[in-house]
Amino acid sequence: MTTLAAVDLGASSGRVMLARVGAERLDLTEVHRFGNVPVRLPDGLHWDVLRLYRDVLDGLGQAARAITGGEVLSSVGIDSWAVDYGLLDGSGALLGNPYHYRDGRTSGAAELHAELGERELYAVTGLQFLPFNTIYQLAVDPAAGTAAQALLMPDLLTSWLTGVRGTEVTNASTTGLLDVRSGAWAATLFDTLGLRRDLFPPLRRPGDVVGPLLPEVLDDTGLDPSAVVTAVGSHDTASAVVGVPAADERFAYISCGTWSLVGVELDAPVLTEAGRAANFTNEGGVDGTIRYLRNVMGLWLLSESIATWNRAGPPADLPALLAAAADVPAGGPVFDPDDPVFLPPGDQPARIADVLRAGGSRVPRTRPELVRCILDSLAAAYARTVRQAAELSGRAVDVVHLVGGGARNELLCRLTADACGLPVLAGPVEATALGNVLVQARAHGAVDGDRWALRRLLRSTQAVHRYEPASV
Repeated sequence: MTTLAAVDLGASSGRVMLARVGAERLDLTEVHRFGNVPVRLPDGLHWDVLRLYRDVLDGLGQAARAITGGEVLSSVGIDSWAVDYGLLDGSGALLGNPYHYRDGRTSGAAELHAELGERELYAVTGLQFLPFNTIYQLAVDPAAGTAAQALLMPDLLTSWLTGVRGTEVTNASTTGLLDVRSGAWAATLFDTLGLRRDLFPPLRRPGDVVGPLLPEVLDDTGLDPSAVVTAVGSHDTASAVVGVPAADERFAYISCGTWSLVGVELDAPVLTEAGRAANFTNEGGVDGTIRYLRNVMGLWLLSESIATWNRAGPPADLPALLAAAADVPAGGPVFDPDDPVFLPPGDQPARIADVLRAGGSRVPRTRPELVRCILDSLAAAYARTVRQAAELSGRAVDVVHLVGGGARNELLCRLTADACGLPVLAGPVEATALGNVLVQARAHGAVDGDRWALRRLLRSTQAVHRYEPASV
């Protein structure tokens, strides 16, 4: 058995998980959960990265204190959301709090995308157009031209833990600066943007041992000096897909949290014009796989609606709202959850009402009706995206695995099964942390085999709930 820690950072919260992994064992315990709340400053929306790092250290300290009976924590792995970065000066000091991808500074990204050449970009990077992709953030960042180095968020925290800088490849694949065929940085894109080719440090792969913890980190956490940091699929979706307990390749996945990532796992990118027109992305996965997917706005719509209602009066009771939403008759209004109007923080119920009115649809009159409208709209978007992923990739899909926080939402899972016309296997909720620790465990000899062997261990140790479509 090997004892490991997963640092799993989402766009609204983070957690440090303690895992014990062996040939027939996979136990996961949450030791520290914390909020990840952005800060709005006069110059825009930022991540509070120092507070985030403090919480990571506190979580690792709690992991150290939770170990008993002569155990030693062997390794730590970090995953997080994609695209955002910190800029460093020549001494390695952070030049400022990293910008949040929901900041409005990339509002002109569509024009830049067209100027760079939409087809030409897709042929190199295979990425869907999202206005907050790293390439567009760097293009409008005045400090990018003078910074000594840029580190993606999990790589920034890894460098503070170890003093070693690198760029983990699954997260690099989301930047719009990586060649999806070669798996190397696309040097010509750096040149076109006027950026130094060495702005990002060298690439590393999931399973690479980064290095030991710095002395000050050992002092702060109480971890054993033998502990190391190991690279995992540092884009949280890359780890989440490892954590999908699929039995064979004929599956689609929905990694459902603040964002929903919907797609299939492939061995090679799909760089067709049809895929580009459908805004599908080819992101790197663990073991050289491709995550062929599209972003759907996700539970951000629900969480922001709850936040709006909480600001206006007594706290909203989400379980009660979901129970009432389940009683709302089917066939209600739906909207496109990927409308850009929903991207910034704010009053989502008012925005949803505006979008529905503009489309000639009925506006929900009650909060349960609005919750049902959101979930119906997400389920419809999931079904469209699953069908498109199968058609564009040629990969047959027999089952949909829904993992992440959305797996707790019984109504969403049921509506998704009905919309897809396929069974939905919901869980594990902590698929990202499980994928994180499984890659570490394999790197340190606790388990053997390819990703299918890792998934066999998931199936034998993790609970999954099956939802059949209503027509079956």
